[in-house]
Amino acid sequence: MSKNVFITGANIGQANLLAKALSKQGWNVFAGVLPGAPTDLVNGPNLTVIDQDVSKTDSVLHSAEAVTKALNGAGLDLLMNVAGVANIAVGVLEATDLVQLERLFHINTFGQLRVIQAFLPLLRKNAPGSRIANYSSGAILANPVGAGAYNMTKHAIHGMTLTLRHELAPFGIQVTSIIPGGVLTAMSANSHENTRKTWAMQPEAVRRVYEPHLGKVMMQVLPDMLEKTGSTPEQALEGTLEILSKKKWKPMEYLGKDVKPMGLMRRLLSDSQLESMMRMTFKIPAYKS
Repeated sequence: MSKNVFITGANIGQANLLAKALSKQGWNVFAGVLPGAPTDLVNGPNLTVIDQDVSKTDSVLHSAEAVTKALNGAGLDLLMNVAGVANIAVGVLEATDLVQLERLFHINTFGQLRVIQAFLPLLRKNAPGSRIANYSSGAILANPVGAGAYNMTKHAIHGMTLTLRHELAPFGIQVTSIIPGGVLTAMSANSHENTRKTWAMQPEAVRRVYEPHLGKVMMQVLPDMLEKTGSTPEQALEGTLEILSKKKWKPMEYLGKDVKPMGLMRRLLSDSQLESMMRMTFKIPAYKS
C-alpha cells in the first residue's frame, strides 16, 4: 500500500523537487501550491495539486478538507512543512519594519502551525508511525547579521517542533526540525546583487551607522560563503530523501554540506565558543575602544 504525504510550498523549489521525487517512488503525494502561483506540477496518478496559502487560515482549512475528501477515510503518513519565504523584512533589526515582520511570521511560523492544526487529525489516523517534518534553517545556528527577522521565525519553528515532539509522542507521531543550509538556486546565484538591493532599501541613517562595520559582512562575506559552500538542489533533495529513510528522527536533522559541520560544532562547543567562531567566520569586527 502506498503512503500518503502532504507537502506545503510545492509550486517551486525544494518542495517541488520533493513532490516529484516521492511521487516517482510510489508515494501518494498531495502538493500544496500557492493559488495563482506558476508551477510545473500537474495532477497525475500519484500526484494531486492542492491550492493552499499557508498565511490564511481559511485557505489551509479548505486544503485539509480537500485532502480528507480525496483520502476517503484514509490518513496521512507524512507532513512536510516546507513553505516559507526569506525576502521579507530583510536588514538589521534596528530598522526592521514590524508590519513586514508580522507578515513574515504569518507565512513562515504561523503558516506551519496552521497546517499542523488542520492536518493532525489525518496524521493521527495513521499513527503510530506517521511523521511531521518542519523546515527551520541553518540560520538558527549561524544567526547571520541582516537576517534577524527571518532568523526569529525559524527559531520559533524549532521551538514549536520541540514541544510537538513531547505532545505527540504518546500517539507515536515523530516530529523533527529539518535544518537546511544554503541551496544554490537561481535566486541565490544573484545573492551579491540581491543583497546590495535590499541593503539600499534600508533607511539612510541606519546604513550610515552599520555599513562601516557590517556592510562587507552582509554584501560580500555572506554571499561569498553561500556560493562556495551551498548545496545544489539535487544534493539537497538527496539529503532530504536520506532523512526520510531514517527510522528514528532526532530533534534536528541537518541538511547540506555547509550546515552539518555547524551541527557538530554546536554539540562540541559552548554557546560562547560557537558565537566567537561565527564572528570570526563572518569577519564581524570587534569593538575598538
